[in-house]
Amino acid sequence: QVQLVESGGGLVQAGGSLTLSCAASGRFCSNYGMGWFRQAPGKEREFAAAISWGGNNRAYADSVKGRFTISRDNAKNTVYLRMSSLKPEDTAIYYCAAALFGLGSEVMERYNYWGQGTQVTVSS
Repeated sequence: QVQLVESGGGLVQAGGSLTLSCAASGRFCSNYGMGWFRQAPGKEREFAAAISWGGNNRAYADSVKGRFTISRDNAKNTVYLRMSSLKPEDTAIYYCAAALFGLGSEVMERYNYWGQGTQVTVSS
């Protein structure tokens, strides 16, 4: 089993920045591709960003491209999502997910493990 714990969410004004962290434990290793997904109130969960297990491939949703950056520190078993130029429409619960040998997919069904989520609220 792999456990994922997100942190770093909070309340921020529009135009501000936040960095989310996802700490992995259990049977986690650097062979897991990682993704960030988000779910706004009343909406379905959607893809935000992903990074391949080797770290060479990154993918972003069009809505966050140029504003969000995903990275990983395999020595710390941690994945980050740096969010800048935040907008009210970025308000959501952000979830990290892990996929064994993942290549940075935006498809939720390819992820085996999920965290509990961290709330991000962007005020206008």
